[in-house]
Amino acid sequence: MSLPKPVMRGLLAKRLRFHLPIAFTLSIVAALMFKYSVTEPRKKAYADFYKQYDSVKEYNRMREAGIFESVRPSGE
Repeated sequence: MSLPKPVMRGLLAKRLRFHLPIAFTLSIVAALMFKYSVTEPRKKAYADFYKQYDSVKEYNRMREAGIFESVRPSGE
């Protein structure tokens, strides 16, 4: 007894019909998970930070610390 030959005709199309919808679905699920678990919290954190952020106050703090070379601290 010999083994039957494998059916090679149409094998790619048959496997693609099975695997392509699965791959597409998993990619959509992964993209949605990334969007709602990473990007949305990050956007919320940035929005919360900039609600309370005062750029003039931050500039004055850095100026007094002597970070800028072109602007002297007010004490000098």
